[in-house]
Amino acid sequence: IDDVSIDPVFRDHHTPKMYGFRSYISFPIFLQNGEFFGTLCAIDPKPAQINNPKINGVFKMFAELISFHLSTMDKLTSTEKKLSEEHEIGELREQFIAVLGHDLKNPVNAISNSSELLLRLSGDESINRLANVIKNSSFRMLSMIENILDFATGRLGGGIKLNYKPNEPLVKILNQVITELKTIWQHRPIEILLDLDEPVACDGNRIAQLFSNLLGNAFKYGEVNMPVKVEAISCNGEFILSVANACKKIPDNVLERIFQPFYRGEINPGRQGLGLGLYIASEIALAHNGRLDVISTDSETRFTFKMPCINNQD
Repeated sequence: IDDVSIDPVFRDHHTPKMYGFRSYISFPIFLQNGEFFGTLCAIDPKPAQINNPKINGVFKMFAELISFHLSTMDKLTSTEKKLSEEHEIGELREQFIAVLGHDLKNPVNAISNSSELLLRLSGDESINRLANVIKNSSFRMLSMIENILDFATGRLGGGIKLNYKPNEPLVKILNQVITELKTIWQHRPIEILLDLDEPVACDGNRIAQLFSNLLGNAFKYGEVNMPVKVEAISCNGEFILSVANACKKIPDNVLERIFQPFYRGEINPGRQGLGLGLYIASEIALAHNGRLDVISTDSETRFTFKMPCINNQD
């Protein structure tokens, strides 16, 4: 072994017989940090020529293998301990996020309700403008809180919970979402086509959440003077909901990760978010045995959600 302070020890048949053996070799084992661990020994009652390059090389190799194995076991134990600690910290963090999100809903709801009351009672234009700002901000806050709660619940093993109904009034539900978001983006044009010939078994609240995320993104990132296009149809046993807006093409490297949590791609100033909306929307789609896809060209970005009209839930 290079740079060692303890040399190999050899005893062959030229040395006096001791303790019933005539040949003895002892090779030092050093850990990778340079610490002396022990020795690798071999004894034989018969005389043998052991102090030669071949024997020396074999014992050196075995000593190095033992050293490597011991160091690997130490690293593995340390890594497992760190992973266990990180897992516990991660669970505590997600539990904290879930509790925080839950506790934030009540005060934000109070803010939203107060802004609604101000709008109804006040005839002052400046107060109404401020009340609208408060209302719109609280709406976005509630949306983020819902996404945080869903993300934390999913990470803690709960997954996206669904409350299926056999024939949800989706036309009413989708129109309610459109009305809510139009109060925020009042001057944004929108084209709507709702053609639901077949009943759809789904969780209406979750579909509303998915649609709200898609429509909100379309208003936020689409060209201001170009209409957002909403289409919802149910036919041939399939429900299809699509939201499209005119904007520059989303880069391919962003599209590859667009449904990942906390991934926001290229964020424009003033349009920051948590990066959870599309992830939650895709998880809602999967929970309905459906899927959420995106196609982006130089003229349009379109998100399309598809699911079977009838779902067999165990």
